[in-house]
Amino acid sequence: MGAQLRVYKRRIRSVTATKKITKAMEMISASRIVKAQRAVAASTPYADELTRAVTAVATRSNAKHPLTTENPQATKAAVLLITADRGLAGGYSTNAIKQAVALSAKLRDEGKDVVTYIIGRKGVSYYNFRNLEVAGSWTGFSDKPTYGDAKTVASDLIEAFIAETGGVDELHLVSTKFESMLTQTAVDARLLPLKLDEVELSDESKAKNEIFPLYDFEPSAEGVLDALLPRYVESRIYNALLQSAASEHAARRRAMKSATDNAGELIKSLTRLANSARQAEITQEISEIVGGANALADASRGSE
Repeated sequence: MGAQLRVYKRRIRSVTATKKITKAMEMISASRIVKAQRAVAASTPYADELTRAVTAVATRSNAKHPLTTENPQATKAAVLLITADRGLAGGYSTNAIKQAVALSAKLRDEGKDVVTYIIGRKGVSYYNFRNLEVAGSWTGFSDKPTYGDAKTVASDLIEAFIAETGGVDELHLVSTKFESMLTQTAVDARLLPLKLDEVELSDESKAKNEIFPLYDFEPSAEGVLDALLPRYVESRIYNALLQSAASEHAARRRAMKSATDNAGELIKSLTRLANSARQAEITQEISEIVGGANALADASRGSE
């Protein structure tokens, strides 16, 4: 009984230490979510307005640009996957990886070769473990991305897109959208060639009497697109990084809260078992004492 009680006490100490760690990680993630949400709220209007500006230039001019021209014979597509650098975030990285795998399968079914770019150690580890080819990877900033990180990633992707030989015809982005503290959804979107906003176009076609403004482009529409489109790609990637970072913190907070609650329940269960073992040990000791006393009493009576 004594050995069993020591085992329970040792396990209680171990689970208690684990509970302290998970509770601390939960509080850290909860504090970082607020900053991540503010960053998302600050970057989203800029990304939206820049997208509208690029769309306006593309739709109000006859300029042909490689970043806006659809290739009817596209044979190669790039997929940028955003995952986490660290674990203990529930199914955050797994859901993003599944979305990327499904998108890659869909593109291959369309007859396109898929080139994968990855942000985050979890995604890199997944592809390396399965000996899957990765064209490029970036790590170390998944939970606290900066615009400079997005610019570095966008530069390599644009270079691969405009390359005359060996380049890609499409660029797709797989990230996690932060919807609420409880809901984060893995999504994919095509960044290049630029997709015109079908909703805006349909609304414009309905407003037959609406007079649209005339645009003058300096130095030219092509020059404006050359300046705007890299910024567009950078802003979209940066916004996706911020959305994914907020989702990572929310998923980690939820996972750590669940782990903390489970540790508390396990401690209660182990405490009950330890109490039962201690009671059994005390009962056994009392029985042994009573048995010894009876044996002495019987021996005394026999000697008389």
